[in-house]
Amino acid sequence: MIKILLLSDTHSHIDDTILKYVNQADEVWHAGDIGNLAVTDAIKKLKPLRAVYGNIDDDKARLEFPLNNRFMCEGVDVLITHIGGYPGKYNQAIREELYKNPPKLFICGHSHILKVMFDKKLNLLHMNPGAAGISGFHQVRTMLRFVIDGDKIKDLEVVEIGKK
Repeated sequence: MIKILLLSDTHSHIDDTILKYVNQADEVWHAGDIGNLAVTDAIKKLKPLRAVYGNIDDDKARLEFPLNNRFMCEGVDVLITHIGGYPGKYNQAIREELYKNPPKLFICGHSHILKVMFDKKLNLLHMNPGAAGISGFHQVRTMLRFVIDGDKIKDLEVVEIGKK
């Protein structure tokens, strides 16, 4: 059983509230638009981190993190990318991979809109944690917490960090 904290779109912002939730997780996953690598460095000092770079990230982030990160977490096949779309409107850059070999859990960021949807056609769960940073059009900063237990994704919780 692994407790996951999922965040995205920090845009160089990290604070004590985010780090409090980092400390409560076993692993942290970041779905891109990290901004300054001080964000991921602060997280990595506390917990294991899996991340992808986003469209605002510079060459340093692109050297450290991949565009797409596919891995197994316990019995769950996970695919994380930054610009991924959502069921019925997947981004063209990732659509072919999703249709050829769908993961059980597909994660992206970019939109700053928290969204969790089940794609019946591909039999996958889609998650976008919204934006944890203070830059962008979103009004409330959000993250997601959940547990992976064997091949099950459970105990999903929306974390509202507060207004930006």
